[in-house]
Amino acid sequence: MTAPSRPLIVLFGSSIVQFSFSNGGWGAILADIYARKADIILRGYVGWNTRRAVQVLDEIFPKDSSVQPSLIIVYFGGNDSIGPYPSGLGPHVPLPEYKENMRRIATHVKNLSEKTRAIFLSCPPLNEERLRKSTSSALSEIVRTNETCRLYSEACIEVCAEMNLKVIDLWTAIQQRDDWDEACFTDGLHFSSEGSQIVVEQILKVIKEADWSPSLYWKSMPTEFAEDSPYDLVAADGISTLNPSDWTFHREIQWD
Repeated sequence: MTAPSRPLIVLFGSSIVQFSFSNGGWGAILADIYARKADIILRGYVGWNTRRAVQVLDEIFPKDSSVQPSLIIVYFGGNDSIGPYPSGLGPHVPLPEYKENMRRIATHVKNLSEKTRAIFLSCPPLNEERLRKSTSSALSEIVRTNETCRLYSEACIEVCAEMNLKVIDLWTAIQQRDDWDEACFTDGLHFSSEGSQIVVEQILKVIKEADWSPSLYWKSMPTEFAEDSPYDLVAADGISTLNPSDWTFHREIQWD
């Protein structure tokens, strides 16, 4: 990578993160909002639980790296909440262990640098019937319910409160929309563009309100190479130019 370097925002989690650049996803929306301001880096791993996450923390976020992320957005919990199989196989992680694993993740990312910030996303609800219909026949029956999602969401929020971390209650936020169960998912579980818009709205709200120095609110961040240039677009008067560096007219949603 060549200079100048931009702040790094890392998205770390399971399929909710890995798929966040698909179908008008929340990761892609953030990458557009932070264009020329920060680099959005995807570290998403479909099917992962917190046991797998803690095993690779040092590889994904090495403490001795010369450049550390400015912000890490973390999501785990949906796969941990899947019911256990008699064989012991599968992604299920008991609630007490899930909380301890989340503490380990939080401790690691908090200690990367004095300027590294973190936002955790709690487990969102799901459309159980739609998920059953969309699950591949190649998979064993997946026991995944809204009740367990709620429990793991609450557990994530508890850990973040305990550790003084920013957290977004996706369980509640998604359900603020009346037709959330149909509109917010592509398959009953993963976010549609409508669901992703709710996630982005909540993330931007937290960042805007956070008392962080330097600020990571996109409107407060400098735009790379934003100086005026004679090579900018020529204005209607034919003798001046217009600097398009911060134009946002292309966005269907004008984000705050």
